[in-house]
Formats: sequence, structure tokens, C-alpha cells
Amino acid sequence: MDGTLLRKDKTVSERTKKAIEDARKKGVTVVLATGRPIDGVTKYLEELDMYGENDYVLSYNGGLVLKTKNREAICKIGLTGEDLHYLYEISKELGVNIHAFSETKGLITPKNSKYTEVEANINNIKINIEDFNKLEKDHSIIKIMMIDEEEVLQKAIDNLPKEVYDKYTVVRSAPYFLEFLNKEVNKGVGVEMLAKHMGITLDQVITMGDAGNDLHMIECAGIGVAMGNAFEEIKEVANYITDTNENDGVAKAIEHLVLNS
Repeated sequence: MDGTLLRKDKTVSERTKKAIEDARKKGVTVVLATGRPIDGVTKYLEELDMYGENDYVLSYNGGLVLKTKNREAICKIGLTGEDLHYLYEISKELGVNIHAFSETKGLITPKNSKYTEVEANINNIKINIEDFNKLEKDHSIIKIMMIDEEEVLQKAIDNLPKEVYDKYTVVRSAPYFLEFLNKEVNKGVGVEMLAKHMGITLDQVITMGDAGNDLHMIECAGIGVAMGNAFEEIKEVANYITDTNENDGVAKAIEHLVLNS
């Protein structure tokens, strides 16, 4: 969504809305795939009229795939309080801020910070201050994020222990967001699970993205589309490169690959 479907002002262009509508009229299922929680995309689901019987949303980078109409889970794979304790200690050693999404408590953090505020504002959700050390080891966590200024976060990434990459799916979804998910989770897995649920094969799927958390999804689809503003690693694995998010890149890709093909 951010950097792909949405422009910098967090709106969807009229051309993109029309392209999505026209694709759906042709029988194409259009699904929003995002690192955001479900509450962070509801306004766009409403705007794009995606609350039908066969509408879905892929949230938390594939950690939770839902039917939009009744929020029935198609796929749910998360973390635990034990993972949070482990990554919290590492975040303190690296000198970066941290927050997480709890299944029952929402957005939680031991102390507020600039980029936790950004996360809350993007998703229109409240911040809950929580002592991570007091959370039960089996507390249900959906994803954990280290957040900080770009150069601070980059230094942390450079010094992240190798074992962290062995234990988790680690993706940089924005210059100031580093996300930790269950090792079995990424957007590509979410797409695979949803395709299986829908009874279609991956070669029938088109995915579009711009950031590191889109990589697996771009690789697994029949056609992976990189935005013109995408990270270089995304462009390198994509089958097709469209225009930027500011210049109707999603609409142009749909027109070229779906409507005019």
C-alpha cells in the first residue's frame, strides 16, 4: 500500500480506483497486501468497496490473512511474548526503539518514540505503554518492529546477530521500520495461502510492491511488478517495472497486464 497503491498524501488516485474497478468487473480478485494491521486499511477497503463475499486482505506482511466481510482468518501465524523478550534485549543492546503488535493489546511499546507515533498515525490506532518484561512468555504477538532514524536503524541492522535471521523473517518495510515476523511468515507465504484457499495457482497471480517486505511476494507470483520508486532489490527480481506511486504506477500496470492484454 504505502509506496505502491497510495501516493505520498496517502490517497488513491482516481485513475487507480477506476483500473481496480475495471479489473474486478473482468473477474479479477484485487487484494490489499500490507504490513499494516487490519484497522490501518479499513478506510481503503471501504473506499475501494472491498467488503464483498469474496474479498480478502493480507495484513501484518502475511501474518494474518482475512475475509474482509466478517474478519474470518484464512491464515494466522504469529510470535510470542518470549520472542518479544528476546528482541527487546537485543534492541537495548543496539540502542534502537521497539514496538510490537499484540493480538489482545494492540500497538504496544515500553516507551513512546517518534516512529511509534508514525505507526499509530498511519493506522489510526492508539499506543499502549507496556512493560515488555511483564508480558507472559506465551502472550500472542503478531509482529515486532525496531524503529528509529534511518542511519541509527541501519547501524543496528549491520550489527544484528546472525541468529536473529535464523529465527525470524526480517524485512525492512521503510527506512525507519525493521520488522520481525514468524520465520514461516512473509507476504509471499500469505499470497500462497490465499491462492490455495481460492483454488488458483501462483502463475495466475500478479503482485505489485516497492519495499523489502514485498520481495517474497514479487518473487512467488506469476508476474511480479516493481514500482518505479521501488528498492533496487525489488526491481532486480520483478518481471515488470511500472511507473511510480505518484504517477499512477498501479493503474498503469493493471491497464497493461489485465485490461489491455
